Amino acid sequence: MASQIAVIGAGPCGLAQLDAFEEARRGGAEIPEITCFEQQSDWGGLWNYTWRTGLDEHGDPVHGSMYRYLWSNGPKECLEFADYTFDEHFGQPIPSFPPREVLYDYITGRAKKNDVRRFIQFNTAVRWISYDEQAGKFAVTVQTRDDGRTRTEQFDKVIVATGHFSTPNMPSFEGFDRFPGRIMHSHDFRDAQEFTGQRLLVIGSSYSAEDIALQTKKYGAQSVTVSYRTQPMGFPWPAGIDEVPLLSKVDGSTAHFADGTTRDVDAIVLCTGYQHSFRFISDELRLRTANVLYPGNLYKGVFWLGQPDLMYLGMQDQYYTFSMFDTQAWYARDYVLGRISLPSPEEMAADIARWRDRLAECAGPFDEIDFQAAYVADLHKEVDYPSYDLDLTRAHFKEWEHDKTASITGYRDKSFSSPCTGTIAPVHHTPWWTELDDSMATFLGNQT
Repeated sequence: MASQIAVIGAGPCGLAQLDAFEEARRGGAEIPEITCFEQQSDWGGLWNYTWRTGLDEHGDPVHGSMYRYLWSNGPKECLEFADYTFDEHFGQPIPSFPPREVLYDYITGRAKKNDVRRFIQFNTAVRWISYDEQAGKFAVTVQTRDDGRTRTEQFDKVIVATGHFSTPNMPSFEGFDRFPGRIMHSHDFRDAQEFTGQRLLVIGSSYSAEDIALQTKKYGAQSVTVSYRTQPMGFPWPAGIDEVPLLSKVDGSTAHFADGTTRDVDAIVLCTGYQHSFRFISDELRLRTANVLYPGNLYKGVFWLGQPDLMYLGMQDQYYTFSMFDTQAWYARDYVLGRISLPSPEEMAADIARWRDRLAECAGPFDEIDFQAAYVADLHKEVDYPSYDLDLTRAHFKEWEHDKTASITGYRDKSFSSPCTGTIAPVHHTPWWTELDDSMATFLGNQT
């Protein structure tokens, strides 16, 4: 009897895993029986945009944190699928910083090409995963959300591909309970036009804070104040955006900051990160980690140290995204197929420790880019994922960091070359800062 494999989630990581198995099958390999459980009604994970916030139509927490006017905040060339290039998908070169709809079309385009939808059970939420030592199998309890029925199935291996940007980290500040405006986490941010004419306070100093501050100002916010905990992002912000130290309290509509200054604000967006939350996994199997480039207890960043037949994809903090998920998925697949064997638990623990020691020596973004590139290369050398110019992507990321420092509103107007095809991206026909239409038709049309 073929082994049974469960893949949890049909976002970029889960689809990468299904694509990896399908690629092996087409290459003549005998693959196991694969079942992918997806809580949402369609694939794409976070890229499956919904207007909903809070709870979804079935009473579960909304998975998505995607907002309407999101554009890629890194060069698309650094996330390109080596086995399915942008040129192949779109039939033409496209600019380096696509909006949400374009990237969703690209992600799902490969999944359609490989016909992996047949592996996926949609509207099916995983409620509990445990391991039966006697049977040597995982018990996976799922609920079909349309009728509320639950059932438990057994699997030989489980691959968790749910992502970790869905459960908000929600701090509290003095006076929040009496603030007369809206307080929300970036997880619930959907449309920048909600804040047109408003004085917005954004709390945080990472990618979400950076992008939501820009988006809201671009679409008409009166002013945006960004409050940081440790240090400012320090970009050359456009008029109407500035940074101040951490919020200390709110008194009515007046925000008080650690440096003694105050601002009157109409709304507050908490860009304070996410928790790795796996409440559907039993304690001894559950990953608990901060958002770091190399979580503990995951050999090769994938295999659960206590039970390596449980695998996690995409659990790292990320410079690399889709291309890293692919390499992880190919590695996990080859373990499942018996092409890769894992060392002893002691050797795995020692390898994790070496990587985490190396991470501790990183002193800024350039070191972190090199660290994650080295991690991807370490996986890549063991699998048959198509080769591409990884060193070029490292150079691209470093150039991108420079570009952002030079112009936080103009860095998306830059052009990069593909590490897979060498294609140089055209410059977008309209500067990002003045382009209010993020539709795929407008983005792909009238390229210069």
